[in-house]
Amino acid sequence: MKRWTQFILCLLLSASIWLVHNLSQEYAGVVYMSVVAHSGIKGRAETAREAVTVSARCSATGFRLLRLKHDGRDITVDIHAEDLVWSGDDRYVVSAAEMAKYASDIFGEGVTLLTFLNQNYTFEFAPENCRTVPVKAVYSASFKPQYMAAGPMQLRPDSVTVYGDDSRLATIDAVLTKSLSFNDLTKSASGVVKLVQPQGLRISEKEVTWSLDVARFVEIRSDVKVEVRNVPPGVTFSAYPSTALAVFRCQFPSKGNPLETTRFYVDYRDFASSVSGRCVAHCENLPQYVIDWRLEPEVFDCMVREDAQ
Repeated sequence: MKRWTQFILCLLLSASIWLVHNLSQEYAGVVYMSVVAHSGIKGRAETAREAVTVSARCSATGFRLLRLKHDGRDITVDIHAEDLVWSGDDRYVVSAAEMAKYASDIFGEGVTLLTFLNQNYTFEFAPENCRTVPVKAVYSASFKPQYMAAGPMQLRPDSVTVYGDDSRLATIDAVLTKSLSFNDLTKSASGVVKLVQPQGLRISEKEVTWSLDVARFVEIRSDVKVEVRNVPPGVTFSAYPSTALAVFRCQFPSKGNPLETTRFYVDYRDFASSVSGRCVAHCENLPQYVIDWRLEPEVFDCMVREDAQ
């Protein structure tokens, strides 16, 4: 009896070693995976209505193939919107060639895709209410003396698509970034910042890249004449004071004197449409090397008199 027991144990051990050895070898076989597409198609739901069976011939170890053939889970795969081609109604098609880019997401690591058994696969994405709104940066920045921002913070992308109920969408004019703070800047900065998701809504992007250009400047001050423009015939139009202090901040080193080309004026049309009779001056022919400018005073009192006939 003891010999029979030893014999059976040896037989089971040999069979186990044989099975492990064989299942560790590479084999080719057909597998079927249940795939749920996830994408960012504008005006469509984020996730496909239902899973699609993706069939393919793959190469992997016996263990891996057995695991895939008995895996009944739905696999969520992020498919780029540009890989999905609209084919009518709510249907979007992804070709086998494009689907191959997502093989590792579908089958997992350690599996080699040999070929898909279908030429393309069709997913359905339901329509969803949406609107596109700008992204607004929320930040504070301070600079060391003689340094300043060369312009507003740049965001990429600078707009996002917001999805949800029409009533909620109507209240959204922009999507804000998380708050950023910078101190004593002397050089340009850039990075990535998350967006604040409006309550009850979905946004097409979770984060954006930002960049803030910083430049050293030199300040030029001078008294300038304030002209008047677009005055109709038979009317005398005056702005007071007729001169102002112009303050230019130019990139260092200075490439020229902005006073040689820049002109300041008050437009009669602004006065005609104003209620108070006070107007802000315009600037023309401002050189590109000027980062910022201002006039002191900023607002001018205007008077008009009809000339005698």
